[in-house]
Amino acid sequence: MNKTPKSLRLQIGLFGRTNVGKSSFLNMVAGQDVAITSPHPGTTTDVVEKAMELLPLGPVVFLDTGGVDDISELADLRVRRTQKIFDRADVVLLIAEADQWTDYEERICGEALKRKAPLVIVVNKSDLRMPSSGFLEQIGAKTQRVIVCSSIDQKNREDYVRRLKKYLIEIAPEDYVQAPPLLGDLLPAGGLAVLIVPIDLEAPKGRLILPQVQSIRDALDHDAAVLVVKEREYCHVLENLKRPPDLVVCDSQVVLKMVADTPASIKCTTFSILFSRLKGDLVEMAKAVTVINDLKPGDKALIAEACSHHALEDDIGRVKIPRWLRQYTGFDLAIDVCAGRDYPENLEDYKLVIHCGSCMLTRREMLTRVDRVKQICVPITNYGVCISFLQGVAERVLQPFPAALDAYQKAFNAKKGELPSGSRTN
Repeated sequence: MNKTPKSLRLQIGLFGRTNVGKSSFLNMVAGQDVAITSPHPGTTTDVVEKAMELLPLGPVVFLDTGGVDDISELADLRVRRTQKIFDRADVVLLIAEADQWTDYEERICGEALKRKAPLVIVVNKSDLRMPSSGFLEQIGAKTQRVIVCSSIDQKNREDYVRRLKKYLIEIAPEDYVQAPPLLGDLLPAGGLAVLIVPIDLEAPKGRLILPQVQSIRDALDHDAAVLVVKEREYCHVLENLKRPPDLVVCDSQVVLKMVADTPASIKCTTFSILFSRLKGDLVEMAKAVTVINDLKPGDKALIAEACSHHALEDDIGRVKIPRWLRQYTGFDLAIDVCAGRDYPENLEDYKLVIHCGSCMLTRREMLTRVDRVKQICVPITNYGVCISFLQGVAERVLQPFPAALDAYQKAFNAKKGELPSGSRTN
């Protein structure tokens, strides 16, 4: 993501009058000082470009402009440069102050409308003054995407940034919501991936299931080779390879055996975890899985499946995960299952949502589902992350994904003060 050229990043233009806090807002989003701030008007005298990775959306570049009402020296030149940002901006982010709406804000909105550029309005400095209902109604007529915030309010920073990400996911052109490679970026050109594929009743006769087929295609698209084996043949095949594979991927149901049979020097993960990154927010799901250690008897957990399918006798979502959860915690939990694209109405009643790999959803759909759960502060993880955690191998299978592994370790340490040992009782 850090190597993505600026031309391939979502371009987000920050507009607004002088000293409304554009640079402060950018610093808050970035979580660091990337733009100079000052109470004196005209501090931002030129366009400041800041490229960053705004997870889970991906690579973006913020274009922090000088105030459109700049009256300082060389103002005309700066204003012309600011206006040229409209030619680049995929999204217009207008920073304003409570109950202050002038010709400048109107001009920005009009330009965004003329160019059909999605518009988000940020009412900044809420620590000094909250906007009136009339003002919110006025700007609500311009766009339904409004954020009221204070750029210096660190306590609520995460909520402000989450809302911004939600709006960007909704309005970003489809090209910018494209998922990362399924596994191709984990393989060098000419590399080898070993896929451990159980052949069970869920595999259509004469075919492989969709995640397995997509993994094969993605590896081939990245000029890598694929070796497909069943779990029983994996050790024999591994011993007979002239060199170790670059990556091993298995079905989540055999993750414990795969990890036991795979040397520590070889990267490994599961199909479901790959899809968690491809379709959703793996960092969030890796962090959220540690909530399992906080569950109490009678707590409610939701198994969420994105599609309806005929449940088998030993179904992974309906039978195996609930069984493993109860075995791990040592007590009974209230576990519900919902299938399809709709969540249940009582979503806030659950302590944890465990989502399927979402192979039948688009990335935008899955990110929206993740955000909906986060809005009500319910943690969400996925099948593969959950199963690996319950089997005591989550850290091992998250190693190919440094950001997710770091989030997992920090969340676990915050709760337990130590790295996972694989079991609550160990």
